[in-house]
Amino acid sequence: MGKLRHIFWLACSFFLLCGCDPLTVHKVATTVFDGVPSLPPAEQYCKEYHEKKVEEERNEIKAKDAPAAVSGSIHPPYGEKRCEKCHDKTKDSGLILPKEQLCFLCHPNIIKGYFVHGPASVGGCLECHDPHSSLNPSLLKVDRKALCGTCHQEKRMAEGMHDKVTAKGMLCMDCHNPHSGAAPFFLR
Repeated sequence: MGKLRHIFWLACSFFLLCGCDPLTVHKVATTVFDGVPSLPPAEQYCKEYHEKKVEEERNEIKAKDAPAAVSGSIHPPYGEKRCEKCHDKTKDSGLILPKEQLCFLCHPNIIKGYFVHGPASVGGCLECHDPHSSLNPSLLKVDRKALCGTCHQEKRMAEGMHDKVTAKGMLCMDCHNPHSGAAPFFLR
């Protein structure tokens, strides 16, 4: 029995070294050993995790050059520690609604117009936006100059015009609404 406990202890140590989260390590430890102290309440973990993540993200923004620090963004519920606006610890997904519906809870009028951009039409907000914070404005995953090009690499119908416009420093979003619009191609 002592040899078996030693093997389990080595396995637990291996899990710790591999970066398992504290909850998994605790589950393994309580399965193998008697007398393992109980974990603190989940709220404490959430609070500690949130404080750590916000600090890391602020440090990332500060580490970048000054213009990037000014343009960075934090989702207000996340920045204000109102995690329950989106998250529900009792559900398997951890969210209060399916992720395809979640953003529309607070942003019900984001889609305006008959023509709707594909990702926006199916609630694919996370294709372009980060849910908590970003080094870019509007929680964008990449800089506005590069955002549309991450998906749209097809030949443009008005390629010559597009080349001239982008050469002048204009962005896709200067002419196109990225979510929807009343005109084809989401023209403003």
